[in-house]
Amino acid sequence: MVTLKEIQRPIQHNLTEFEKKFRLSMKSTVPLLDIITRYIIKRKGKQMRPMFVFLTADICGEINESTYTAASLIELLHTATLVHDDVVDDSNIRRGFFSINALWKNKVAVLIGDYLLSRGLLLSLDNNEFELLKIVSEATREMSEGELLQIEKARKLDIQEDIYFEIIRKKTASLIASCCAAGASSAKADKETVDKMKQFGIYTGIAFQIKDDLFDYEKSNKTGKPNGIDIKEQKMTLPLIYFLNSSGYREKRKAINIVKNHNNNPDKVASVIERVVKSGGIEYAKDKMTEYHDKALSILREFPESEARTALENLVNYTIERQK
Repeated sequence: MVTLKEIQRPIQHNLTEFEKKFRLSMKSTVPLLDIITRYIIKRKGKQMRPMFVFLTADICGEINESTYTAASLIELLHTATLVHDDVVDDSNIRRGFFSINALWKNKVAVLIGDYLLSRGLLLSLDNNEFELLKIVSEATREMSEGELLQIEKARKLDIQEDIYFEIIRKKTASLIASCCAAGASSAKADKETVDKMKQFGIYTGIAFQIKDDLFDYEKSNKTGKPNGIDIKEQKMTLPLIYFLNSSGYREKRKAINIVKNHNNNPDKVASVIERVVKSGGIEYAKDKMTEYHDKALSILREFPESEARTALENLVNYTIERQK
């Protein structure tokens, strides 16, 4: 598998420059804000969102100042949602680091999220990037809708496949789609091309989320048993949905009861996982993941061959081949 470092090679200098601009976009005269934003930068992830922005811009035209604004805007708004999510979920850990609310309490975390949101809005308005603001704002709205839809449907734990795909399209795929649409828009691509890149991002995001679903059924390095974390958190994944929809009434009710009321019992969780595997749910999810992966690549191959296109193809492959 190609590593992220190799995929980043064509845009490495752009990512380095982006980090400087992103750091400046969060600057404040309030000392506490500066301490917290430096902490946020220190714990940054794999930079996949900026990679989608820059590679898409490169394919559709050329990387310019507007592209850096697009990448910073997406990172600011997305980081704001993550900070707020940790408060909502009462989560103390994010990517192996303490969350903002764990270190500075909920009130400060909510205000930091609000600050990052306002910086994103001002960044786009100060640079007259109204189209970029529209693209990213629509994604933020969809992410909120997807989260609320999941909460609503999770109460019954009886989600049909079409609802599952609507949830992950909004929750996960809309963000990657906004990266790709914003990258294309920043390179002054026409509306048809921007829409095409948005669809590419949706397909990639759906494949990415199904891969996340499959991690729940892979064996942990520590215990040698499947993780089952999503089941413990009562999240409906595609393999589980397939199993429930292909089961008889009694077996279905029994499995839902375990997920709902006995999700902290390792043996009972393991029994659900075993039944999901036997039902063919894993193979079904892998086939669906491959289907969306292939759809994403078919859109990319409509563009001329280039170093950036190859890197973006490798990034799509990485989304379904990654180990975490």
